[in-house]
Amino acid sequence: MAEARTVAFHTLGCKLNFSETSTLSRMLENEGFEKKEFDDQADVYVINTCSVTDNADKECRQIVRRIQRKAPKSLVVITGCYAQLKPTQIAEIPGVNLVLGAAEKFNLAQHIRELSKGDSAKICSCDIEEVTGFNSSFSINDRTRSFLKVQDGCDYNCSFCTIPLARGKSRSDSIANVVKNVEHLASHGIKEIVLTGVNLGDFGQGADGESEYEENFFQLVKALEKVEGIQRYRISSIEPNLITNEIIEFVANSDKFMPHFHIPLQSGSNKILGSMRRRYKRELYAERVALIKTLMPHCCIGVDVIVGFPGETDEDFKDTFDFLHSLDISYLHVFTYSERDNTHALGIKPVVPMNVRHERNKTLRNLSYMKMQYFTEQHQGQTRKVLFEGHENKGMMEGYSDNYIKITTPFRKEWVNEIVDWKI
Repeated sequence: MAEARTVAFHTLGCKLNFSETSTLSRMLENEGFEKKEFDDQADVYVINTCSVTDNADKECRQIVRRIQRKAPKSLVVITGCYAQLKPTQIAEIPGVNLVLGAAEKFNLAQHIRELSKGDSAKICSCDIEEVTGFNSSFSINDRTRSFLKVQDGCDYNCSFCTIPLARGKSRSDSIANVVKNVEHLASHGIKEIVLTGVNLGDFGQGADGESEYEENFFQLVKALEKVEGIQRYRISSIEPNLITNEIIEFVANSDKFMPHFHIPLQSGSNKILGSMRRRYKRELYAERVALIKTLMPHCCIGVDVIVGFPGETDEDFKDTFDFLHSLDISYLHVFTYSERDNTHALGIKPVVPMNVRHERNKTLRNLSYMKMQYFTEQHQGQTRKVLFEGHENKGMMEGYSDNYIKITTPFRKEWVNEIVDWKI
């Protein structure tokens, strides 16, 4: 390639996608591409998609239309979970030149080189069963916090979820390689690392269900505690049946692992949990929360929950609300159930009307707001360690305490990427 081409990225979805986009961007820069902001003119636009959000298709179309208006001669590449699930549908979007499935995502540079405008959209995808390799990824953009991917894929078959179809079987990095990546991030001044994956607690399992390295998540956290230079780790999300007593006790006694867990619940009704094919009952969830709060009363606990799942009656929803209300948790991520092709849940009846789903979502978002207010108030007057970020917004800066309380204060340059003792 005679001239360095310009490339811009847009990411939809989760922290895992952000870590992968960041890695793809660095790979292209190493190949001589110049990175541009997504709102700038670029020769190539890459959209890393998500299948969890309800309107992935609509979102994708809107972004492609925006690019076409702004830069009609540019090439448009779509990758990510939605590209793996619906490649032909995406290829039919006017303006799309290339669709890359899960196996081809990390061969992006080579595919772009072979592309030229005017060809009909090319699809490079394969059956998800064939996707068995692990590509390590991390973000390094804002120099304060990095999302580090240590695991990918999932062997659970929850009845509402397409992620196993989009990302394949569970597979992981080796502890040795994760440590190497962490040392690299430490050398770049990163202070906090968020460990990410699709099913993080499953770390160490290979795509065949066997572990290539005979390692597990507990061994990983113990190894990371010893790495010099990184001051903070967060565990992005971990299933209640995989967060063991030893992990909770380790975090409680750790200097580096923050008192902050995000534990998906999805429903507070055992009937609905069964329909969802989740691997625990609500009693186990309550036990996990109780142990965390006994060992770390100051710990922040976030919860994923889905409302409007097929068959969820008013009574089932009340069970969920009352259960969440009774738990000592700090905030909720509330998702409205949306139908997904090729999932078992499509066959479950009765379907909950959309207006009821939205109403339930609103009810739980209000509960989340109250929980976070209460959690923050419990810590008023305490001094906690806050890591401030580098973004200045209208003269203000933001940071998070060890236990994930958000602090906003007038911008001070000397506090950027520093951990400050802060009275809440």
